[in-house]
Amino acid sequence: MTLYYSLVFLLLVVEMVIFLGLIIPLPFTVKRKLFAFISESPVIAKLQYGMKITFIFILILFIDSVNRVYRVQVELSSYSKDMGGPGAAALGSERMEVQARKFYSQRNMYLCGFTLFLSLILNRTYIMILEVLRLEDKVKQIEGDKRAGGKDSARIAEAGDLGEIGRLRKELAAREQDIEVLKKQSEGLSREYGNLSDQMASRNVDETPKKDR
Repeated sequence: MTLYYSLVFLLLVVEMVIFLGLIIPLPFTVKRKLFAFISESPVIAKLQYGMKITFIFILILFIDSVNRVYRVQVELSSYSKDMGGPGAAALGSERMEVQARKFYSQRNMYLCGFTLFLSLILNRTYIMILEVLRLEDKVKQIEGDKRAGGKDSARIAEAGDLGEIGRLRKELAAREQDIEVLKKQSEGLSREYGNLSDQMASRNVDETPKKDR
C-alpha cells in the first residue's frame, strides 16, 4: 500500500474512533460541555477546515481508483477472449498479474469510498446530536431544571445553526427582517402622503379667499 493510501486508511480508523466517541452514552451535562468545547475551540475549527481539504483529495483518489478498476476490468475481458489461442500459457500469467492489479484497485476504491461515506455520517451525526442536546436543554428549562441553559447551551445552539435547520431559521429571520423593513417603509410613505395631503388642503384653503376677492 502506498503512502497516501496508508494515510487514507489511518484517517478511516480515526473516523471510526470519532464515531464511537459520538455514540457513547454520556451524562447530559458532560456531553453538553464536550460539544460546547468542540463547537467553540479554534483548534477544532482549523482541523475541520483541513479535513474538508483532505476529503477533496480523497475524492480525487476515489475517482482515480474507480477509473483504474474499469480499465483493469476491460483488460481482463480482453484476456478472457484470447485464452483459447496458442499463447494461452503466457496470457494466463499476464492475466494473473491483471487480476492482482484489479484486487489492489478495488481495495483502494473501497477504502476511499468508505472513508468519504463515513465522513458524511459523522457530519450528520454531529448535527443531529447538537439538535438533540438543544431540544433536551429546552425541555429541562421548561421543567424548571436550574442546571439547564447557560453559556454551554448558547454555544450548542449557535453550533446547531450550522445545520440545515439553522440555515432555514436564518432564512426565516431574514424574511421577517425584510418584512419589518417594508412595514417601516410603508409607514413612512403613509406619513409622507398624509403630510402632503394636509399641505395641499391648507394651500387650497388659503387660495380660496383670494379668488373670492
